Amino acid sequence: MSLDPDMFPSYCPSSVPVRIGDKWTGMVIRCLEGGPRRFGELRVPLRRVTPKVLTETLRAMERDGLVTRTAHDENPPRVVYELTGLGRGLLPLIDAVGTWCENNLDALLRARERHQGLRPTAPAMQ
Repeated sequence: MSLDPDMFPSYCPSSVPVRIGDKWTGMVIRCLEGGPRRFGELRVPLRRVTPKVLTETLRAMERDGLVTRTAHDENPPRVVYELTGLGRGLLPLIDAVGTWCENNLDALLRARERHQGLRPTAPAMQ
């Protein structure tokens, strides 16, 4: 069976044009589900992400139309991020993936363990 050369649209740089496949976007969407949040508020549940990576993620999400960034002219400056309708449209997909993970986590972990057991160890250096 051969693969269809037109399987992926030419305008799409990857098989999934939406950023939910990266490490942080899905979590940012989940954090913004309840309403607008400031950068510092996002850092609390996303404590493992560096400020630089969170900034890059939010900029890419804004570019893709998933979030809006509103800068308020206050002292100190206040910036708020909020999901757009397009971003909210990803919530059912994230829910579906989460459900799939919950239902299959044990099988995935067992598969990883089996795979680790099959991998040959490197020979000891002489």
